[in-house]
Amino acid sequence: MKTRQLIDSAPVPGGDELRLFQRGDEYIIALGGNELMSSRMSGSEEALATMSCARLRDPGSAQMLIGGYGMGFTLRAALAVLGPQARVTVAELVPDIIDWARGPMATLAAGCLDDPRVEIVIADVAATIAAPAAAFDAILLDVDNGPDGLTRPDNDRIYSPAGLAKAKAALKPGGVLAIWSAAPDASFTRRLTAAGFAVEQVSVRARSNGKGARHVIWFAR
Repeated sequence: MKTRQLIDSAPVPGGDELRLFQRGDEYIIALGGNELMSSRMSGSEEALATMSCARLRDPGSAQMLIGGYGMGFTLRAALAVLGPQARVTVAELVPDIIDWARGPMATLAAGCLDDPRVEIVIADVAATIAAPAAAFDAILLDVDNGPDGLTRPDNDRIYSPAGLAKAKAALKPGGVLAIWSAAPDASFTRRLTAAGFAVEQVSVRARSNGKGARHVIWFAR
């Protein structure tokens, strides 16, 4: 069995340290003892994009915010569906993640960072959501393993009633807030409903071949 090789590490502002590993042709990003993502499992991250786009009124010209670049699965899947007039803002808190995407994981990125529809901002996605001019057709969040601040404690505010109110205010009428999670969370579903969203919870497989663990995506309008 091939062993993991540590490629690089990066501090998370206000949180722990991310580590990038390679095992054969697989890449893994870990936080402490938690494996946050693997290049072998992209299905649910791709579904976050494609299922969100399917719920948009006009994917051809949509304004989308993606919170957390990760390994780029969500961004690439969104670009494959969105039209030429669409714009995608990617808010990534850890600049090293983008460096990894342009460096050791450039093959995975497949040029998506250089797509003219894409703007990369090194920023807290919560601040991007709360910006006065924020007006998105869709906000896609995959910055933790669920609706709690795993990556850093400050992320709890994203999923709080106040954070959800800001997300709702940043959406255009009929806009979609989509949140990825490794597991269900009934209390978060209730929190979304209490925030005034119409909520749909969907179970998706971790792998693009329809296998692997079941993950959860909330679609809130």
